Amino acid sequence: MLTASLGSHPLYAADDEASDGIRAIAEANKVITNINSDQLEKILKDNPKTELVDVRSANEVDFMGGYIDADEHVNITRGWLEFNLAAYVKNKDAPIVVYCGTNQRSPLAAKKLMDLGYTNVKNLADGFEKWRELGKPIKLTDKAPESLLFSLPEQVTANIYSAIGATAPGTYANSGHNNNLSFVITDEGVLVFNAGDNYLLAKALHHEIKKLTDQPVKYVVLENAQGHAMLGSNYWKEQGANIIMHVDSHAELQEYGEEVLERMKRGRRDKAQWTQLVEPDQTFEDKLVIEMGGETFEVLYLGPGHSPGDIALWIPKQKTLITGDLSFHQRLMPIFEHTDTAGWIDTWDKIEALNATHIIPGHGAATQDIGELRKYTRDYLVYMRSEVEKLLDDDAGEQAAYGIDQSAYSHLDTFNELALQNAGRLYRLMEFE
Repeated sequence: MLTASLGSHPLYAADDEASDGIRAIAEANKVITNINSDQLEKILKDNPKTELVDVRSANEVDFMGGYIDADEHVNITRGWLEFNLAAYVKNKDAPIVVYCGTNQRSPLAAKKLMDLGYTNVKNLADGFEKWRELGKPIKLTDKAPESLLFSLPEQVTANIYSAIGATAPGTYANSGHNNNLSFVITDEGVLVFNAGDNYLLAKALHHEIKKLTDQPVKYVVLENAQGHAMLGSNYWKEQGANIIMHVDSHAELQEYGEEVLERMKRGRRDKAQWTQLVEPDQTFEDKLVIEMGGETFEVLYLGPGHSPGDIALWIPKQKTLITGDLSFHQRLMPIFEHTDTAGWIDTWDKIEALNATHIIPGHGAATQDIGELRKYTRDYLVYMRSEVEKLLDDDAGEQAAYGIDQSAYSHLDTFNELALQNAGRLYRLMEFE
């Protein structure tokens, strides 16, 4: 057992001067198991299903630049640990490692979990700061702190770029950049795929585009009517761009646009400044072809998918496909009330029929491996529908859906936020198919 030395910490004074908190840590250290960073790294390698519990506040996570990279990871502020952990760790004998920033709250959290009956709890005595200093793997909450973008654009092919969004919900910290914002540079202008979550985020993307080319942005194609796809459109209109979306997405914008805008403003606060709803300049139903600078762009409606009017961008000369929300990578997809899960499976066949060599999904890194996208998109839908169908055949109630085994996807980001929600929502959708 590794025991942290209280005397080595500048806050740990002599016994007669020690605070109640310091005494509580000393008492906790008598009964908990402390490990260091090397030991944790080995534990995660030997058992990737070990649950890491980060008890820092969300603001601390952002301020300290990220969290430990692990398949099973949850951030629960220390004060809510007793109330929320059971939703993520149902087996009290499961392996758990607790950590915080500098090993002040995590010993107390580990002791509390033991008191609650969790039998296999360890504490990372190094804390996140030491883990990071040692160069151990972390996930960043902001890959581009000098920009509102979560990450700066990366080159996919000779003239195609994508700013890959956070594989997490849209937050103030990531400025709503939790989807992929892509663009293609030609000799006659630039085509952008997705306007961004807000005016300032769109402006930040344009700032990066202007580092690469003097060509104006002539077209902005919106994958659907979700906020992170279309709310930055008024910035691009100010630049003279032609805004394009599917007729079904346009209908969604007209019906729910104000609600989407207000929700974004509540989350982004000052970062929502100047964002306004605007109408598209052009809509289409099945296919729209754009010729510009020697490139042919096919804006395609391939069929039902994640949201009404989901579209993809096909660049045949380079065999590159920007799928939008028709494919997901590195994070669990959400199933919405309007998601056509059966139709989406059929649509997937049309995606694969294009035989793309480079694919930029709606979420997650660009890839040349369509199989990776199939696994986390089509195959997930097929599996979940099959499991729900069994429940319906057995006249099992909705509650049974929450017991569907989704562990094969538990390593994906947003799993904790979405897995149970997806199961319940899919059950309700399939009840009335």
